This record gives sequence, C-alpha cells and structure tokens, in this order.
Amino acid sequence: MDTLRKKRKAFVDQNDCVACGCCVKVCPFSAIRVDRGIMAAVDQEKCVGCGKCARECPASVITIQEVAV
Repeated sequence: MDTLRKKRKAFVDQNDCVACGCCVKVCPFSAIRVDRGIMAAVDQEKCVGCGKCARECPASVITIQEVAV
C-alpha cells in the first residue's frame, strides 16, 4: 500500500497580498520574495511550513497547508 507523506507549505492569496514584505523579513529560510513590488511569492522548495510568515502577515493572506509529497 502506498503511503503519501504530507508536508506543510505556505501559500499566498495573491489577489489580496499588499506586498508589504513583512513575510520576507521573518522567513528563516529565505523562501519568500516580493515579485515586482506587487505580491509575495513562496519558493515551495525552500518553504518548510513553519508558519512565521502567516503569523506576521498584516493582511492575513498567507495560509499554511498540508501537501502530499
């Protein structure tokens, strides 16, 4: 029987992101950047799903979700 492992990853609601950069400052893995001054983007390879970005986001547009790997 195959068992899927799950990992936690951050996801940004790009429609509502205000590109303030607060998430970039607190990410210990440099997994988030602000693209073109418009919105935050998460590098899923670097993200470990710690949730620091989601807690810091003043717009509450970052969620931590489980993904199958």
